[in-house]
Amino acid sequence: MRKLLPLIAALAVTGCGLHPLYDGGSRGAAAIGFRSIEVGPIPQRSGWLTRNALVDRLGGEHPAGLYRLEVELDDSITGFGIRGDSATTRERRTLRARYRLVERASGAVVLDATAGSDAGIDVVSSEYATIAAEQTATERLSALVADQIVARLARYMTATAGRR
Repeated sequence: MRKLLPLIAALAVTGCGLHPLYDGGSRGAAAIGFRSIEVGPIPQRSGWLTRNALVDRLGGEHPAGLYRLEVELDDSITGFGIRGDSATTRERRTLRARYRLVERASGAVVLDATAGSDAGIDVVSSEYATIAAEQTATERLSALVADQIVARLARYMTATAGRR
C-alpha cells in the first residue's frame, strides 16, 4: 500500500490539471521564455537591487530578447509608533513595483501587473543601526519583489509557450 500512495497522488494531481511551473528544467517553457527577456534599467538603489535580482533569476542579461521588461518602483518609508515626545519608534518600508512585459517587435504590452512587499523596522537610539536596518529591509524587499515578478513571468511564459 505504501508503494501505491505516491503513484495515486501523482495520478490525482495529473488528473486535476496541475503541472510543475518549471517543468523541463532549462529546456522548459519558462526557462526558454526567460532567455527572451531583457530587463530595462530601474532608477535608485532599490531599482538597482531589484534589477540585479531579476537578471539573476532570469538567467543573465538578454539584450537581444523578444521582450523588454519595464519596471517602475515606489519605495517608501512611513513612520508610526509615535512616542509621547513625538519620536518615531517604528517604520514600515514598502516596495511596490508596476511592471510591463513589452513585445519588442510590435511594442505591445503583453503583461501588465504589480508586485510588492513591506517590512517593519525598529527605530533605535543608534542612527547607524536604524540606517543599516533600512538598507537590509530594502535588500530583502528587492529580492521578494523580484521573486514575485519572476513567478508571474513564468506563469505567462508557460501559458503562452504554444503561441510563441
